[in-house]
Amino acid sequence: MLTYIEPLYRPPSEAGSLILQVTIGCSYNRCSFCSMYRGKRYEERSWDEIRAEIDYASQEYPNTRRVFLADGDALNIKTEYMLNILNHLYRSFPKLERVSCYAMPKNLLQKSKEELVALRDAGLKLLYIGIESGSDTVLRKVTKGATSKGIIDGSLKAKSAGIQLSCMLILGLGGRRYSREHALESARVASMIAPEYLAALTLLLDDVVRDEFMSKFGEPFEPLSDIEVLDELKMLVEHIEPSSNSKIIFRANHASNPYPIKAVLPDDRADVVALIDDLKSRSHMLRPSHLRRF
Repeated sequence: MLTYIEPLYRPPSEAGSLILQVTIGCSYNRCSFCSMYRGKRYEERSWDEIRAEIDYASQEYPNTRRVFLADGDALNIKTEYMLNILNHLYRSFPKLERVSCYAMPKNLLQKSKEELVALRDAGLKLLYIGIESGSDTVLRKVTKGATSKGIIDGSLKAKSAGIQLSCMLILGLGGRRYSREHALESARVASMIAPEYLAALTLLLDDVVRDEFMSKFGEPFEPLSDIEVLDELKMLVEHIEPSSNSKIIFRANHASNPYPIKAVLPDDRADVVALIDDLKSRSHMLRPSHLRRF
């Protein structure tokens, strides 16, 4: 049977995927805004456990087309081990089309391009990367454990290996003081990476990490109002210019956001900006705060 160490998280787009928990928790687990794995100690599951779960799932769900490898740090495991997992997955599920997982910038920087190519050839086709912010000031204040350069370098290495990227930014992460810097620098980083998919979430601090976040931020943190979040989103959209004339499928429709927005950038930029301006004058259309969750 499939055994999960709760809580279990996966990206919204993996709702229909088979979730295979190959690691427990997160090897870094010090981002001050994230409470997802605070109750877990990082460990890698044994090959015997993983193989047994793949064999079980292949009998129960033989038509599986997508698999997401949990927890938050699956790419941290050694490349040879990951290749064993991928090879067994594709042998076991004849209709399997895609395997994906979360990836931290350090995971990508630690692996060579040759390793990433091997993983792509074995079927690891999509990585979810939390950029969070393109501002080094904000990244430092929220103890992300990464710099904008490291995020760009690691992401571009994965892209050059043929792996698709789905990146995430967090609106409001720099508070009121750093809102402009956060938006402009995030647009710069997103433009340089030009991921296939880009999502903007809105900061909602869990009680588990709120005090830690405020303490590590190092100065008074002023959260953004809904209108200020929309202003930040507008600034972000206005300044995203994907490199190499590529297109980015952009989503700000997460449950944490005041209003769901979907677009392709830069094609739909004018429409998104017009929508945001309209929403600012019709605040009754925004999702009530009590209905939002991160």
